[in-house]
Amino acid sequence: MGGLVSALHLSRKGMDVRLIEKHAYPRHKVCGEYISNEVLPYLKSLGFDPFDFGAKDITDFTLSTPGSRSVSAKLPLGGFSISRYCIDGELAKMAESYGTKIIQATVRDITFDRGVFQVSTIQHKNYEADLVIGAFGKRSNLDVKMQRKFIQRPSPYLGVKAHYKGEFPTEAVGLHNFEGGYCGVSKVEDESINICYIADYTSFKKYKNIDDFQQNVLCKNTYLKEVFNNMELIFDKPLTISQVSFASKDPVEDHILMCGDSAGMIHPLAGNGMSMAIRAAQMVSETILKFTNGEISNRQDLEYTYKKKWNAEFAARLISGHIIAKLFRLGYLSELIMMVLKIFPFILPLVIKKTHGKPMKPSV
Repeated sequence: MGGLVSALHLSRKGMDVRLIEKHAYPRHKVCGEYISNEVLPYLKSLGFDPFDFGAKDITDFTLSTPGSRSVSAKLPLGGFSISRYCIDGELAKMAESYGTKIIQATVRDITFDRGVFQVSTIQHKNYEADLVIGAFGKRSNLDVKMQRKFIQRPSPYLGVKAHYKGEFPTEAVGLHNFEGGYCGVSKVEDESINICYIADYTSFKKYKNIDDFQQNVLCKNTYLKEVFNNMELIFDKPLTISQVSFASKDPVEDHILMCGDSAGMIHPLAGNGMSMAIRAAQMVSETILKFTNGEISNRQDLEYTYKKKWNAEFAARLISGHIIAKLFRLGYLSELIMMVLKIFPFILPLVIKKTHGKPMKPSV
């Protein structure tokens, strides 16, 4: 997401952009597919309105605990739900229309020497660039190659996502906790229902397969039991991603400007990873444009400026997301928190604001 949006932004400004992607667009990805409305002014300024492609207008939020206690609230800014298959495909077409060259390949290595990057692929192609944006997702072989610090730490989570057919309120997003994880539910543009969850891998591997795990763990939450028992799987099988890490990352590594999950990943319980990626795309694009037009005079200042902006925008959000996720993993305490939220419902929108930003400025 961050790579596509920054490619669109920069190519609209006349920059020569090459986007190297392992898989062809469009495709499904393990993703919650809810996006906060904070990004709408920026996306529309790039010429992309998600509602033109059927995105669902999300106004209502329900949160539940593993014990099935729940609280609902109106989202302070609202949001929209659209599949990665749709939004990535449309953004890719738009970026290409402005001159972005999309190359289907797998990057093997990125080196930097005397102000120039050399990007090599396993297809034995080499590309030279003055600047590189790293938007290779939650975890990549490039992270291993670069020996990034987070890759050395335990990555105990598994991500699972699939689309289902069934009944679910169009205007709602649900975030439901279960023992060892949490699950998001929302309807997307083609009327299918996206269900995506993060689970503790140690707990997951005790069960023989995904269905067994869902029935014995997720379905202890009555909200999720209703979902899984009354909806029909559309995908041939759920998509999965392993070794998901929420450890802190550096937004600049080896002179590469990291964007999206490559720069930092907020707990899905906070429900705002995609809008963070879009906001980071604007940030990295505008910083690069200031560098190319001389407002930022050298690479050191470019990297310092971007890192400073990224931390100022996202550091507090990530901390809030970690705290919220930790509290809801504390069993009886999470049930107590829910009781407090039901007594004082005005608290929930305040908590949501801690993991969301203000409406973004349009691109200039």
